[in-house]
Amino acid sequence: MVKAQLSDDVIAATINSSAGSYDTSPDALIALKQAGVSDKVIAAVVSKGSAAPAAPPPAAAPAAEEPQPSLPPGVENVGAYFRDTGGNWQPLPSEVVIFQSGGLVKHVASAGLVKEDLNGLIGGTRSRVVVTAPVTFILHVPLGRTAGDYELVRLHVSGNNRQFQSAAGGLIHETSGSLRDEIDFSSKQIGLSVYRIVLGSQIGQGEFGFLEPQPAASAGTPPSSGKIFTFAIVE
Repeated sequence: MVKAQLSDDVIAATINSSAGSYDTSPDALIALKQAGVSDKVIAAVVSKGSAAPAAPPPAAAPAAEEPQPSLPPGVENVGAYFRDTGGNWQPLPSEVVIFQSGGLVKHVASAGLVKEDLNGLIGGTRSRVVVTAPVTFILHVPLGRTAGDYELVRLHVSGNNRQFQSAAGGLIHETSGSLRDEIDFSSKQIGLSVYRIVLGSQIGQGEFGFLEPQPAASAGTPPSSGKIFTFAIVE
């Protein structure tokens, strides 16, 4: 620019408005002076070279992960739990239920397809857990499941066993058949895959169980067995 005979003001203004790195060492400044650069332009170079570089913008703070609610003490694994009289969570024992065909019925929700009712059979006449109502339960369900996938059923003592009737062994929630033993219940989600259920005194006394959902069976092949979490309610 000096050799092009631009004015000192133009050269100084260009230096001040242009980004770049400038060598302001004594040797570099002497070389500029020997090349015929004016003191005003050299001063602009020194001023630009000594200016503090702009600080980089602060890095964005990582988004805070939403804390997951912790499980209640004692509720570590997938399963069913009840709160005892001391306020502690205790596991509900699971028992094997054997399904037996209970006859063919038409199911409205399946467009008239014929489905089999199943009779559930559980060995023994008494559940190992006995509670009084109101009683609070927790269902810690597998990922992808909800409490609505489970059935609460009333068990009837017959001989040395407990029995109940269910539409397709828990595969279908039947609402029209009063003969079936499913009991409606409401739940509240309190954590990831964790649901709280409160049963009041209106449920009455007797033997009950939370029937675990069964895997899908092929047409004409209902499930033969499953798992149920049992308990008895007394006064």
